[in-house]
Amino acid sequence: MEFFAGNYDVAVIGAGHAGIEAALAAARLGCRTVIFTITLDFVGNMPCNPSIGGTSKGHLVREIDALGGEMGKAADRNSIQTRMLNRGKGPAVHSLRAQIDRRHYSAYMKHCLETQEHLDLKQAEIVDLRRDGDDWLLVTKLDAVYTAKAVVLATGTFLNGKVYVGDKCYSSGPDGIFPAVGLTDALLKIGLPLRRFKTGTPSRVNRRSVDFSELEVQEGDEKPVPFSFETETPPENQAVCYISYTNERTKQVILENIDRSPLYGGKIEGIGPRYCPSIEDKIMRFSEKERHQLFIEPCGLDTEELYLQGMSSSLPEDVQLQFLRTIKGLEHVEVMRNAYAIEYDCVDPIAMKPTLEFKDFPLLYGAGQFNGSSGYEEAAAQGLVAGVNAALKVSGREPMILDRAGSYIGTLIDDLVTKGCNEPYRMMTSRSEYRLYLRQDNADIRLTAIGHDIGLISDERYEAFKKKLVQIAEERKRVENTVIAPSETADAVMIRSGTAPLTTGCKLAELIKRPQLGYELLTPLDKDRPALPDAVFEQVETELKYEGYIKRQMSQIADMRRLEVKLIPEDIDYHDVTGLRLEAAEKLARIRPVNIGQASRISGVSPADISVLLIYLSKKGK
Repeated sequence: MEFFAGNYDVAVIGAGHAGIEAALAAARLGCRTVIFTITLDFVGNMPCNPSIGGTSKGHLVREIDALGGEMGKAADRNSIQTRMLNRGKGPAVHSLRAQIDRRHYSAYMKHCLETQEHLDLKQAEIVDLRRDGDDWLLVTKLDAVYTAKAVVLATGTFLNGKVYVGDKCYSSGPDGIFPAVGLTDALLKIGLPLRRFKTGTPSRVNRRSVDFSELEVQEGDEKPVPFSFETETPPENQAVCYISYTNERTKQVILENIDRSPLYGGKIEGIGPRYCPSIEDKIMRFSEKERHQLFIEPCGLDTEELYLQGMSSSLPEDVQLQFLRTIKGLEHVEVMRNAYAIEYDCVDPIAMKPTLEFKDFPLLYGAGQFNGSSGYEEAAAQGLVAGVNAALKVSGREPMILDRAGSYIGTLIDDLVTKGCNEPYRMMTSRSEYRLYLRQDNADIRLTAIGHDIGLISDERYEAFKKKLVQIAEERKRVENTVIAPSETADAVMIRSGTAPLTTGCKLAELIKRPQLGYELLTPLDKDRPALPDAVFEQVETELKYEGYIKRQMSQIADMRRLEVKLIPEDIDYHDVTGLRLEAAEKLARIRPVNIGQASRISGVSPADISVLLIYLSKKGK
């Protein structure tokens, strides 16, 4: 028999990376918030890789932090090794990645939720969701009824979860946790367009069974860099990772047993991530490759579990052990947790607005893998946006919409709600047209003012940020006015760096612009350099070196934003727009873009269609 258990402004279903950011954001904006999870012991769990960040994902974490989210701080507090990826390339693709103590990270996030004002954390499975007047009704498995003005769905891979290992298949969430089995029917009943996706994870093995003597060692950076702009003491490197490779024997074992894979036997219906394939998928798709790389990564400081990055599989357990033991260093490996594939229900993100609110269901939001994405960082980014917008709408405030020219978060959400996805969506730097501007080092410059306006960035932090902007401007002015005269010391620096010696005085800014030089190499010549944070010098150097490219990109962004401000009325009937092709009318009617910019990015809508639409709106006076 159902009984009333509580009334809230915002309810969040799921306490993974998306749910955590959604709940914290809503509560920090003053909304009475509740977050539900199937088990309190796995709040903020990392069921796949024990790491935060990576190529483009590190950008997302920095942006989450710049807006006032928690993931960057949590990663810094629980990091055991950090590396800045792609240092040999330009700053647009520099991405921070940290190995994380997964259990400590989970405990940190659980405590963060427990101590957050205006937030209740509850262990309960929501099995029904329905509308009741102006409120949403949420019903638990134990018949407790909660009401909320807004609901954020952040169910991860739990929704109707099903695990596959060879010919074995059973209902389960990740890491052997109970799946969410009742909510799917409720969501279908109210009319959400659900579909089935799949992901997977590798084996975890015991450290004592690995022979490290012939493996490549992967150290952390000599000078670790934090994710959060507020972290004053960078994390310490306390662990190393190792690299090994598959070989012909590995390939042979997998090919001999490929018929036992549920992926190739037709048992798995869900669509898997193209950019994170299983090892059997790699062997089949890239048959010409002699070997595939794998990273052996620690899961924490007080556990012997090691994660085999790159070895995701759904082959039977005996085959997994057999192919692992063909790999150098793993000849006598002991598996602690076998690899598996997991299928789950998620939603078609085209059903949502850029605020992540469902178009046909007011005050219902989606976030994370429920929206068809993959990855902790993508999930957290969406959770932050969904939680903020749920709180803003409940409070009667204007929504927060991040455009694709201002952030990777905006790019991620625009891709999902405008283009949709037919496989789990993964963020990549190549997905952005503006990646030279959307660097991870300037995330605070791009987004902190937005976070402050919303209310997630404190006045104290905002003042510190404004001080940094002043320091950047003053340092830029200094190097543009400082002249370095020819000298023996200058000649030595230039020759050592492989660039032309000075024949006359040269502005320090011009020297910094040279590809072979930078602040560090010019230290002997820059006697009056002020004591400033490294981030200030980094910004000035990047702005100088890429000044022409950045100006060109800012011009492109201005052009794009001119289209973004041309709003499209919600009540428009595209079939009444004379001259609009049928395909375009149908796509526009389905996606319902909020502005001309979004409309122009819809597949099947041509520039000619956009011209017709602009003329129509002009004639209608809209």
